Amino acid sequence: MDETKVKFANPATLGLLGFGLTAIMLNLHNAMLIDLSVVIVAAGLAIGGSAQIIAGLFEMKQGNTFAGTAFIAYGFFWISLVFIWVYSGDMVFEADGISMGFYLALWGVFSLFMFICTFRHNRAIWFTFLTLTILFFGLAAGDFTGIDIIILISGYVGIVCGASAFYTGMAIMLKEEFGREVLPLCEMKRD
Repeated sequence: MDETKVKFANPATLGLLGFGLTAIMLNLHNAMLIDLSVVIVAAGLAIGGSAQIIAGLFEMKQGNTFAGTAFIAYGFFWISLVFIWVYSGDMVFEADGISMGFYLALWGVFSLFMFICTFRHNRAIWFTFLTLTILFFGLAAGDFTGIDIIILISGYVGIVCGASAFYTGMAIMLKEEFGREVLPLCEMKRD
């Protein structure tokens, strides 16, 4: 019997690109460079939410708990955020600053633990999760205090975070396509 080993594609590229593109779009808004519009909402549902969930499911299938958990959790974050935006003004329940502050702070705690897991990954992933953790805590502080400059500064942190996720996704894809590192990922030394 001929046993052919099947090579699966790396779903991390889709997940990282989905996260990166959507994070950049949302944080252009947080940095007060663009308005919150249907463009960001659609990106949140499609590429930020759905694409990351699909990537996460494939990561889980391949036995990658960290990436699977990250992509699925953040995919559902984007979908839940879209529901908060869409239903906030037209429903009985409105998202106030304190509720959003706690929501974002809890995502900050989750991101902090995910950041700790990145100590076993490359520097590009490490940097993405570092900036993501800072972003969530910054946005939470902005919502808790109502100080717009905190959200604006966090928006710029978020643009850097999204750009680093996009870079990492492209670096992984280029490495797989060319069989060598084209964009450096800066692998961490393992024990």
